[in-house]
Amino acid sequence: MTENRLIDISESAARISIRRRQLLIEHGDEESTLPLDEISAVSISNPAVTITQPALTALAESCVPLIVCDSRHTPSGLMLPVVGHTTQTEKFAAQASASLPTKKRLWQSVVKGKIEAQAKVLKQLRGDDFGLGKLAGKVKSGDENNIEGYAARLYWPEVFDDPSFTRDRDLPDQNRFLNYGYAVLRAITGRAICSVGLHPSLGLHHHNRYDSFCLASDLMEPFRPIIDRAVALLVDEFGPKSEFTTEVKTKLLDSLTGRVKMKGELRTIFESTTRLASSLANVFMGTAKSLIIPEL
Repeated sequence: MTENRLIDISESAARISIRRRQLLIEHGDEESTLPLDEISAVSISNPAVTITQPALTALAESCVPLIVCDSRHTPSGLMLPVVGHTTQTEKFAAQASASLPTKKRLWQSVVKGKIEAQAKVLKQLRGDDFGLGKLAGKVKSGDENNIEGYAARLYWPEVFDDPSFTRDRDLPDQNRFLNYGYAVLRAITGRAICSVGLHPSLGLHHHNRYDSFCLASDLMEPFRPIIDRAVALLVDEFGPKSEFTTEVKTKLLDSLTGRVKMKGELRTIFESTTRLASSLANVFMGTAKSLIIPEL
C-alpha cells in the first residue's frame, strides 16, 4: 500500500520539478524526491516557491491535487485533473441526468453521516453528544427541515467549549485552522471524485456558479468532524489565536492520515473518500442504491 503523504511547503524557498517520475523538491543545496504515487496532496504557501510545468502536468496526471495558499496560509486555489477515468464521459452523463429525488435521497445520507460524526466527536471531547445522535435520525430527504443547520447551532459552541464561538471563515481565531484543514480535505475529496470518473462541479446539494468543486463540498461533509476534532485539540493546547506555525499545520495534516470505518473495515481517509465517491458513481450508473458513508 502506498503512503499517504501530504506535502506542505511553507517555511522556505523551494523549487519543485520532476526527475524520473518523482517529485523533486530543492531547498538551497538540499533536495528530496518522492514517488508521485505516494503523494496525496501538495500545499504551497511560501511566496518564494517555483514549480515547473512538467511538475504541474505530472501532478495532474497522477491525480495529486495542488493547493496554493496566500500570505495568511489561507488556500486560494486548487488544481485537479480534468481527465482521470476511462469511462468518464459515460459517468458525466449519468451524473448530470440524475433525478432530483435521487439527489435529495443521497444528500439525506450525507447529512445524516455528518451529524452522526459530529455526535461522536462531541462524545469524545466533552463526554456528551448534546442530542446530536437523535437529531441524525430525523434527517429527511433533501434535509427539508434543515436539521444540519440546527445541529450546527448546538455543535459549534460545544466543540470549542465556547458559547460565543461562531463559524466565520474571516475571523482571526480557530476559524483559520478550520479553513486550512477543510481546504486540504476538499482537495483530497476532489481527487477521489476525479479518480472514479465523476465531475467535481456537479453537486448533490451545493450549487454555486463560482464553485468548480460543488460535489467535493458535498462529499467531504461526513469527514469534516475529523478536522473539527483536531482543531479543538489544537485550541486546547495553543489557544484560539495562536500563530499558524509549522507545528499547528503538521498536526492538522496528521489528522487526515488516520483511519475511519467503512462497512466495518478500517480505511485511510484517502481510501474512504474514494470509496464514498465510487459508491456515488455506482448509484448514478444504476448498479447501487445507496452511499457507503464513513464512520468516525
